[in-house]
Amino acid sequence: MKTNQPLLESYRMGDLMLKNRVVMAPMTRNRATNSSNVPTEIHQEYYQQRAGAGLLITEGSQVSERAVGYINTPGIHTKEQTEGWKKVTKAVHQEDGKIFIQLWHCGRISHPKFHDGALPLAPSAVNPDAQAYTVDGFEDTVTPKEMTLDEIKETIQEFKNAAINAKEAGFDGIEIHSSNGYLFHQFFNKNANTRTDEYGGSMENRARFLFDVLEEVKDVFPENRIGVRLNPSLHESFGIIATEETIPTFDYIIERLNDYDLAYLHLSEPFTDVSNVSFLVSNIAERYRPRYKGTLMINNGFTQETGNKVIQDEHADLVAFGKLFISNPDLPTRFALNAPMADWNEDLFYASTKEGYIDYPEYKETIDS
Repeated sequence: MKTNQPLLESYRMGDLMLKNRVVMAPMTRNRATNSSNVPTEIHQEYYQQRAGAGLLITEGSQVSERAVGYINTPGIHTKEQTEGWKKVTKAVHQEDGKIFIQLWHCGRISHPKFHDGALPLAPSAVNPDAQAYTVDGFEDTVTPKEMTLDEIKETIQEFKNAAINAKEAGFDGIEIHSSNGYLFHQFFNKNANTRTDEYGGSMENRARFLFDVLEEVKDVFPENRIGVRLNPSLHESFGIIATEETIPTFDYIIERLNDYDLAYLHLSEPFTDVSNVSFLVSNIAERYRPRYKGTLMINNGFTQETGNKVIQDEHADLVAFGKLFISNPDLPTRFALNAPMADWNEDLFYASTKEGYIDYPEYKETIDS
């Protein structure tokens, strides 16, 4: 076994000891097919199969009905959903796994069909010109409703209530999904946020919503059980158009996060080539490792080789894997054995079936057969 790899070293994250530095990234899988968006038995099996990771981060789970933006995605805002997740955490803990839930609000990346005909909420009435995945397939987004100050306060409380439910469900911690063009990212972005009150204008004001939410959820979970996910170089995806203020805004946010004793900061490398965009950064880990003093998790497109290297080079502490974890439920074991990686079936990423979800075999099963 090839065990002398940085990825396979144990790691102390706050008061949690992770058995390795391999993290399963949060991935929308659209398997909550019941009418109440409750996790089911196949969610239990899916996460339990992958409990060999040092840390599992669940798919984004909406904090309220108003937060929904895609079909068949689970929530964490009702008793029934909380009970469904409780079975998932129990299954993971039986395998000595650790699991955080990603708290999610889609904001304007949504559609009136999810809100009884009402407009989705967003920082400002600016159409992202993107698409939402509805019961009728992918549909164009609409111009959202600009949130009132009362609606912002209510949404902050929804995150706190979701954190309370997450604790009741037995999660080891929570991740705030402040990335990928969803509600928090919409507040950060000058093109999406044209407000002139305390939540708009300056970078400090545009970041205020995140820190207001952090102040509330840390009353539920200690700071070292809270993660934050950001995508500083997102551009021309999920309705986000970066500006010359984008990187300075994220610099401000990340440096201010040093004031918190977070479980981790979860950053994504660029989704697209931004080398020709002068005001964006191509190598996120290298830029923010010197700026962020806590545990840094990096994501997007890493392999066994590049994951080991980014830790060895001290640019990150943890590496989150997405697609590789879909088709390789025993990913850390495969790394240890230097085993080949199974291919994923992209056609089944967002299907409502067991196929492409819980039917990928472990490596031992493939060689035994």
